[in-house]
Amino acid sequence: MRDVAVRFQYRDLLLSQIDEQVKWLSRGKIFAQPGFWPAVSLVGMTFFALLHLIGSALSPRIHGRMAEVALWLRSLEYAAWFLLYVWLVPIVGYLPMTLIFMPLLSFRIGYRSKKMLLLSAFIGFLIVLVFKSFLEVKIPGGQLYEYLPDAMRSFMLLNF
Repeated sequence: MRDVAVRFQYRDLLLSQIDEQVKWLSRGKIFAQPGFWPAVSLVGMTFFALLHLIGSALSPRIHGRMAEVALWLRSLEYAAWFLLYVWLVPIVGYLPMTLIFMPLLSFRIGYRSKKMLLLSAFIGFLIVLVFKSFLEVKIPGGQLYEYLPDAMRSFMLLNF
């Protein structure tokens, strides 16, 4: 119950600061206002959170509910994996981290055969190739690239 109250405080804080954080123009349609959709989302989150709080307070406690909550919380592990990946890409580089993380995550979800781990690494390589070469997404090179020989470093910085 305390957790829900804390979430209400954050939403209330965001909702109370909306006039300070977004622009409201004196002319123009309401839907075109820069602050309209953030206001709609904050009002909606507050309203539906309030309905959820009321529903939780009035509903009977169901056996096994905490097991389901624990199952949902286990998904946060993958958010931690992603955050670690994002943190390490600027240090190690996009290609090496993708080639490391794809098999690691495949192994974590249960694909343990050599074939599947190699396939996941290959798919990771294709993802990097598509993003860096074809889509020309600008991802900074890893700090470890600085230790490569000059020709290889410039190749890795441009392509991987």
